[in-house]
This record gives sequence, structure tokens and C-alpha cells, in this order.
Amino acid sequence: MTTSREFLVRAAARNNAEWCAAMCRAHGVAGAFGGEAWAAAGRAPLYYPDAVTLEPGADPDALVARVGRGSPGASVKDSFADLDLTGAGFRVLFEAQWIHRPAGAAALARAPEPPGLAWDVVGDPETLRAWALAWDGGAGNADLFRDGLLDDPETFVIVGRSGDGRVVAGAVAGRSEHVVGVSNVFGRDGGPDAAWPLVLHALDRLFPTLPVVGYESGEDLQTAVRHGFEPLGPLRVWLHGG
Repeated sequence: MTTSREFLVRAAARNNAEWCAAMCRAHGVAGAFGGEAWAAAGRAPLYYPDAVTLEPGADPDALVARVGRGSPGASVKDSFADLDLTGAGFRVLFEAQWIHRPAGAAALARAPEPPGLAWDVVGDPETLRAWALAWDGGAGNADLFRDGLLDDPETFVIVGRSGDGRVVAGAVAGRSEHVVGVSNVFGRDGGPDAAWPLVLHALDRLFPTLPVVGYESGEDLQTAVRHGFEPLGPLRVWLHGG
């Protein structure tokens, strides 16, 4: 891995940990950053890890000690895919790739606004609820996105609306020192392929000088690559028990 890739992977891992910390705070769960990892003080919300490694070669024993295993569902995001937590009762839940797109799509023209869609940053609970319901698609997890996220100055919930005002696309952007992270990309009509043009247009306007990072796997990774991202390196998520 080149120096620039190492820097970007570290920046992506730190950014993702900051987003996980923001989500935990919105759910009343504290967390703390250490030299090797961020960890929540209690069980993180659904879909979110209880710890995220920030540096390669994290001490697995120290990491596991920070993750409470007394209740079901303890999880660790192994940002550099270099840990073996099987001896502590964990199994690999999934693997993915960190991804990166240059600031403002540096080598390309600025992302045009998709015709027929308008974007904004969510600024009130009613709009956040409409966004969450569209993101959830009826799965019953819309309550994951709580109003406390609106108070986080580095969290930007991007909403895309059709001409009739329906929420049809969106994502979450999290700004950190060196990058902006993007997650929870969705398109109600056409999936991520329909959502990425709007999301990238919004990111280009909001953060023109920051590279965009995130992580994807499978078909979603292929979609992100089609929209100008490059894979940076692997990560794993470990789940305790099960």
C-alpha cells in the first residue's frame, strides 16, 4: 500500500469512527477515542460497531477488553483487516473495501445536478423523519436516525426530492479534518446508481476541497466504482457469538 493510500485508509477509518460516535451520541451512548481505536461505552445502535480500529496492528486483547461481551451483538470494525478475533469468540460478519474519490472529482468536470431532482441538507425533525422512512423502505428501522443528529455540526443528512416533493434519494455525509465520509446512500427509484449523481453533486457543492471516502461491498462497490471511486483496501466487521 502506498503512503497516500495508507493516509487515506487511516483518514477513512477515523472519519467512520467519528460518524459511529455521532450516531451513538444521538442514541445516548457515550464513546471514547484511544490511540488504536474508538470504542462505545455501551452497545452501539443497530448496524453500528462497538469499536473501530484507527491504526494497523491494534492490540486485539486490549480492543476486546473495551468491547463489552456481556450482552449479545458485540461487534468490531477491523479497519485494516489485520486482526484475528476468533479466539475471543468473534466471527467475520462481512468484508468490504474502503473507497475514495478525489476532491471535487479533481480529474473530471464538476458533478452536474441530476435533472428533475433537487437536493438539500436536512435541517428539521420532520424532514429527517421523511428521509429516514425513505431510506428504510418499510423495514421498520427508520427510528435509527434520531433528532440529535441534527445538532452535530459535522453531520450532514443529504436529501434528494423529485418534482412532486417526494424523498427519493439521500445519504449521510460526515466531515472530518482531511476527508468527508459518505454512507447510507439510497435511491428509491433505481437504487444507488440513481442516487450517486445527486449525492456527488451535493458533496461537490458542500465540500469542494475534501476527498470523499466510505466503504462498500458487492454490487454496491461496483456501483461506486462506476461513479468515480477507487477501492483503497479491505476492512472486516467481526461479530461476537452467533
